[in-house]
Parts: sequence; C-alpha cells; structure tokens
Amino acid sequence: MKQELLDKYNVPVPRYTSYPPANYFQEGFCNKEYTKIIRESNHQKPAELSFYFHIPFCRRLCHYCGCNSYPVSTQDIIDRYVSALHKEVEMVTSMLDPQRKIAQIHYGGGTPTILPASDLKALNERLLHKFRTIENPEIALECHPGWLSEKDWNEISEAGFNRFSLGIQDFNRKVLDTVNRQYSLMNEEELVKMLHGFGARVNMDFLYGLPNQTEKSFTETIIRAAAIKPDRLVTFSYAHVPWAFPRQQVLEKAGLPLSDEKSKMYESARHILCKAGYEPIGLDHFVRKDDELYTALQNGKLHRNFQGYCTRRTTGQVYAFGVTGISQLCTAYTQNTKDIMEYIEKIEAGILPVAKGYTLTVEEQVTREVIEILMCNYRIDWQELSEHLSMPVDTIKQATAYNEAKLSEFANDGIIEYDANHIEITQEGTLFVRNIAASLDKLMLKTNKSFSKPV
Repeated sequence: MKQELLDKYNVPVPRYTSYPPANYFQEGFCNKEYTKIIRESNHQKPAELSFYFHIPFCRRLCHYCGCNSYPVSTQDIIDRYVSALHKEVEMVTSMLDPQRKIAQIHYGGGTPTILPASDLKALNERLLHKFRTIENPEIALECHPGWLSEKDWNEISEAGFNRFSLGIQDFNRKVLDTVNRQYSLMNEEELVKMLHGFGARVNMDFLYGLPNQTEKSFTETIIRAAAIKPDRLVTFSYAHVPWAFPRQQVLEKAGLPLSDEKSKMYESARHILCKAGYEPIGLDHFVRKDDELYTALQNGKLHRNFQGYCTRRTTGQVYAFGVTGISQLCTAYTQNTKDIMEYIEKIEAGILPVAKGYTLTVEEQVTREVIEILMCNYRIDWQELSEHLSMPVDTIKQATAYNEAKLSEFANDGIIEYDANHIEITQEGTLFVRNIAASLDKLMLKTNKSFSKPV
C-alpha cells in the first residue's frame, strides 16, 4: 500500500453497516410508532424474516470492545432479562404475518454464550414454532471460547445452531493480556474440528490494530488460523472511538500501532489467506470458494446487515430483541434502550422499549441501496441497479452525492475505475471502500458526526 494513499484516505468515515449510520438515529421513537412500522413491514421487501438477540452480559469486559456490553449481573437479573426476551418475541411476532419465513437468526453481544444452552435452545424454539424457515436458514451464535468446556460445546450444539463465530481476536497471549481478553479454554484446532464434526460451519474472528501487535506477530496468528481451516475467517480493523466507549482509553496508554503498521498487518493477512485458498469478501471477510458468500459476490448479490455479510437468500428485514437491539426494516430503523433495567421493566409492563429510530426518505432508501451494493460487491452497474429499482439511472445518481470530479480523483489515485455506466473498485482501493461510499452520501456533505478511520 502506497504511503501517500494511506495519508490521504485514512480519515474518519462511516463503517456503513447501515445507511444512515446509527449515530444519525434520533431520540423520540415510541411504542406506538414502532408498532405501526412493524405492521407495515409485512407488506414490504424483503418478505423474509431475520431475528437478532442481543445478550449484553460479559464475565470480563475487553478494553477494545465497541459493543454494548455490561459486566455480568446477578442471576436474578439475567433470569428476568431472558424472560423479557421471550415476552418481547411474543409482542413483536404477534404483529408479523405468520406466512413469512425465517431466513436468519443471530445472537450477538456481549457474550451470548454466557447463557446456558437450554436458554438459547428455548429462544430458538420459540421462533421456529411460530414460523417456517427458508431452506437451510442461517442460525448463528457469536461465541467467547474463553469460558466454554467440551461439555458446554456439546450442549450448545444441540440448541439448533448451524454456524458458530469464534471470537479469537489473536493467538498471542501478550496481546490478549493487554486488552483483558480471556484465552480459549479449549485448544482452537481441536475446537474447530469438533464443531465441524457437529455438522456446523465455523467463523474465526480476529482483530488487528491492538497494542503489542506487529506485522510479524499478526502474521504468525493468521498462518495458524489458516492451518485450522475455519469456513470463514474475519480480520476486523480495530476501531478506536474512545469518545463513544471510554474504556478504550486504556489502550492509548499501552500504545496503539500506527496506521502504516496496521496496513501491513492487513496486507500480510490478505496475502496469507489468499495463498491458503480463501477469497476476500467485502471489508474484512475471507471465505472458501464453496461458500455461498463467494458465489453471491460473483453474482453481485452480496448483502450486509448489522450482523455481518449474508446473501440475498439469507436476508430478511431484521427484528431485534434485547437492549440496544437495532431493527432494520424496509423504511425505518429502531433501536431499543441501552439500559438493562429500563428494558426489563418496560417489557414487563407490556411496552416495546424503543429509544431511538430513523425513518428513511425515498431518496435515502435509494442511497442505502447504492452504498450497500458498493460496500458489499466493490462495484456498481448503474443500469442493473436501474432495473432492480425500476428507476432511471439519472434519478438514482441524483439521489446520491454522485460527483464526477470526486470520482475522477479516485480514478487518478488508482483506487477505482469508472465510466458513465460503472464504478469498479480496484484491488488497491478495497481498503478505502468506505471513503468511496462516503463520496456518494449526501449526509456527508455537511455533518458533525464522529467516525472511525478505515485503517
């Protein structure tokens, strides 16, 4: 990676896991408004259902964490929280068309595996008894392997999951100690082999840009990871946003790698994984050629929601349960309260605990489609998009901040190729896909929001 490109484009821009980003959500959404949005979603696309459960509790908080996580509470609070999840499911699903099908169920956190397997199984069954599923839906669980024994994994395997995301972050114990991350209880090689034996697919998640990481140390981690052969391997760039998550300030004292060192970590990981037979997907994923994400990328059908990359097949409107859960519906986003006791008490009182939301204009819905396609597939075919949206190309471009001069600048820097009908991101430009997407975002023309850097 050329240093001049890093210097120029390593500036704060949105991650675009949603459009608009979550820091545009507005206070004031209420139970009545969310109820109306849910009912309307039955008549909007996609018709399939995606469900997300947020489990906020952690036995130990990692210093780098940018998730909505809280230290483990008393057993009474956890039991009331799980009961509230069941009640929230009943409240929301009672408004959904029972003929719709489940495409995806995902658990995130926090640490979802802090709950016993019996609780996870009961939540899955509550949904699966209400709705049919598409063929081979994705039922995924984010796991912290630091606290799970072989017995625990055997019990979880019977709870109905077919994909496990293992939060490894790094194999280097010096790095893990610095960021307050517990090591895996089981040997990772044996763990992945066991999960594959259950017939499940396995993701391994890693984080680069942490204190004590170097290009050499992270290369050693990725070489070992590739040898373990998970189905998908994810290399997240650590997002340092201490103004949003003050606990990250601890890492400044330990010392963070400079952007050029982070870039070398990414480039090294990419080289190793491609050589090992993995294909790069989107910002941070690497998959095998027999993975449906790779097929979707080849067909320009890759998609992303708050839970990560998925295919159009496993995509649905997302209905989220639990504190800070974000529902992603056709015309609006809503987010639950982040306060655990407020969440529990509102649910127990029969009130949906919505705290924030955002209703998209038609223009913003078009921009969302443009940015999502670019972020996921690294290219835009304007005519193809025109046919998909049943809208003239000029109207689509006018909905965005499309700017010939800006595109020409990107092209001169070698990070895109473009003409009137296409935008194609080059291999060197993939690291800066967020910058290119931001150039199409009218909200970025005048914003006071804070974002992380791409590298």
